[in-house]
Amino acid sequence: MTLEEHLTPLTLKYSEITARLNQPETYQNPALVAELNREQAELRPVVETYEKLRAAQAVRAEAESLLHEENEELRTLAQEEYRDSKAEAEALEQELRILLLPRDPNDRKSVVVEIRAGVGGEEAALFAHSLYRMYSMYGDRQGWTQDVTSLNETELGGVKEISFLLEGEDVYGRMKFESGVHRVQRVPETKSGGRVHTSTVTVAVLPEMEEVDVQLNPDDVEMQVFRSSGAGGQHINKTSSAVRLIHKPTGMVVECQQERSQFENRAKAMRVLASKLYEAEQQRVQSAYTAERRSQVGSGMRNERIRTYNFPQGRVTDHRIGLTLYKINSIMDGGLDELLDALRAADNAERLKEQVHF
Repeated sequence: MTLEEHLTPLTLKYSEITARLNQPETYQNPALVAELNREQAELRPVVETYEKLRAAQAVRAEAESLLHEENEELRTLAQEEYRDSKAEAEALEQELRILLLPRDPNDRKSVVVEIRAGVGGEEAALFAHSLYRMYSMYGDRQGWTQDVTSLNETELGGVKEISFLLEGEDVYGRMKFESGVHRVQRVPETKSGGRVHTSTVTVAVLPEMEEVDVQLNPDDVEMQVFRSSGAGGQHINKTSSAVRLIHKPTGMVVECQQERSQFENRAKAMRVLASKLYEAEQQRVQSAYTAERRSQVGSGMRNERIRTYNFPQGRVTDHRIGLTLYKINSIMDGGLDELLDALRAADNAERLKEQVHF
């Protein structure tokens, strides 16, 4: 099947959707309108890129017909136009192949992010807080909303572990490459001078799942309540509003203590539990062939060192794709787009190698 043969049904479907959205009676069904708008939004980049490709191909064909003209000036102009339109068409074809790659069905979902201090004691906890701040600032730039579900702080302002939701459009599609071990090299913030120390923090990014997505049976979940705890002062809750959920079949435990009411904490904890159970099931299913397919961006296992933040040198290195950026302050302030774009491009390139060519 050629690229054009693959795209023709998609352009027809896009035209049909547009026509239906132009019909007044369609708007009598709000759910249908929402679904049509979603499908149209998904198809629009493909259709628009295909239209650009056809325009470039038309220019190339016209220029090609003039390559053997006797008029030298016209022939020179035709050669230049042919070369430019040919390069543009090739770039657009590559862009279309990427757009046509099967999408991860979870890419559009919101996420649960879990950050835990690893090796390095208090310095690891302080860097865990820095990573939380980095993702929070990046989320703000993207227009995402943030909601902390569980937080365990240290006396010096570090974070032993934190779990929070990032909600918005295409959050998992942007954030999924952040799972892994993040290594920091710097003079500890707890010391005024001395040698550079190395600490680690683990990050897990899970697509947010509802209970129905994983067929979570409420009878399998034991709920315990307790008082919220923290570093002290205002962090201490004098009522038993914090919730601990135990999934009896797996022994998995989830806590939520950030809300004032037991009901709100339980609702959030159930969302986190559903996401963690989904991830566990995915890992079980994929374990049979994970070793056979390891892309440039790694397998996503949390025991992989994925990135190093070297403060004395002002650099951030992503080891999966060999990318080093000397802009650590900008990145720690939420400037993650360059890193995430490069990781997505590497993933697309790897998947294109496995794709059947048009």
